[in-house]
Amino acid sequence: MVTLTDKAAEAIRSIFAQQGKPDASLRVYVAGGGCSGLQYGMAIEEVAEENDNVFESHGIRILVDEISHPYIDGSEVDFEENLMGGGFRVNNPNAVRSCGCGHSFQAEDGPGGGGCCG
Repeated sequence: MVTLTDKAAEAIRSIFAQQGKPDASLRVYVAGGGCSGLQYGMAIEEVAEENDNVFESHGIRILVDEISHPYIDGSEVDFEENLMGGGFRVNNPNAVRSCGCGHSFQAEDGPGGGGCCG
């Protein structure tokens, strides 16, 4: 399961409204790359794929493909504001190492990266 904090849900609702897609879903996925080996990604989706895991948090539907699911199961998506602006951060209990930027991680059975950006 992937969940959202209150701040993340508020930010996502705002993005959906700006895009004119108030009923859209949030896709959360993992891709190879980033400074720790794997990186998080998010996208706006209107339709779930057949093999997606579908969750709901704060009234927002979250889609996770079956390959990404084991890497991010139990994660919480947060939204943080700082001097550089704002951004999403994934708090992932499956990460054995995370980058300072919060955008990439290394899983126990995943590839390692070369260095850290933060």
